[in-house]
Amino acid sequence: MWQYVEKLDISSFVVSVRSFAGSGGAPTTDPRIFLPLWLFAILDGIGSARELARLCERDHAYQWICGGVTVNCHSLSDFRNNAGPFLDDLLTKSVAALVTAGIVDLSCIAVDSVRVRANAGRSSFRRKETLLELRRLARERIEQLKAENAADPTAANRRQQARRERAAREREERVEAALKAVDEIEAARVAEDKANRRKTPKKRQEARASTTDPEARRMALANGGVAPAYSVQIKTDPKAAAVIGVDVTNNGSDRGKLKPAVDEIHQRYDVLPDSVLADAGYDGQTDIEAVETKGTADHVPLPKKEKDRKPKPKDGSGVRKWKERMSGSEAQSIYANRIKTEHLHAQMRNHGLLQIPVRGLEKAKTLALWFAIATNFLLHTKALIAITA
Repeated sequence: MWQYVEKLDISSFVVSVRSFAGSGGAPTTDPRIFLPLWLFAILDGIGSARELARLCERDHAYQWICGGVTVNCHSLSDFRNNAGPFLDDLLTKSVAALVTAGIVDLSCIAVDSVRVRANAGRSSFRRKETLLELRRLARERIEQLKAENAADPTAANRRQQARRERAAREREERVEAALKAVDEIEAARVAEDKANRRKTPKKRQEARASTTDPEARRMALANGGVAPAYSVQIKTDPKAAAVIGVDVTNNGSDRGKLKPAVDEIHQRYDVLPDSVLADAGYDGQTDIEAVETKGTADHVPLPKKEKDRKPKPKDGSGVRKWKERMSGSEAQSIYANRIKTEHLHAQMRNHGLLQIPVRGLEKAKTLALWFAIATNFLLHTKALIAITA
């Protein structure tokens, strides 16, 4: 792990450091310590910054990485949550190096999703009417605290009141974000009904949003339950068993995710895959048409109904190609390789990708990138150490 990390270019982290040896200011922990700590912790199934800080005090492996340097949970948490741009760039560069070495092949990619529990409870989801009432109460609380602070100007109480005011403001901000999320959910439902040309809106439960994590959405999970979650979209090279792309959404459906997946690979590596493998959840015909038009062959199962399997007059040329291709045995044998991507998902699950300990889409994606980097390192350790500049 250390041999790999010491070869990485971490200049993007060093730029933000303002305290160096011989200058003023509190000592800053070297990013080269935080990076292997988190990678090692993820492979060890540790996702909590507090737990990692405790391990750095008592576990020999983590103590060795620290090298006598003291770390705290707050700095560990900040580093994990703010490392997104660096990790995104590292994923691109490391996979590109594996491609150059002939280990990874981007001509055939697989796309699949993993739904991961969010850091929010089911009871935190509230209707719009309830959220409006909570916002009113939060604003009243802020005004009350301001009045109390003005009435008692002593320094000790002023600091305590400031903490209370900050907590009340953060509560109000989360409620405001939840109200915005409810409006977005309602707008998405209207757009879906319009896209499906429904004469009457589909019957649904009243839109709700979480006051804990407003960006989380209720999704059906693999265990059959429904809970607040995020959908982690994972792109892989199934033959080499390597993660080549990651994204996180709060839409539980995989429809509409195929074209963005191919676009991501094209953007990252300037390569357009010859073929893409995905399960039946990605069979949106608009997506399939767009991907086929770009020159990538879709290997997605055909609809279950026999009448929908055959080409129709209204089908575009891309959809026709897809239906004709998937009716043959050759395409079926190619599609069989998609199952290999499940191994990577299992690796991530086994190392702790069961619940996201952070809140918000941006931080959730950063966490997914941590798992992608750690998983690739685990499966391609020798190659990555050898080819990393």
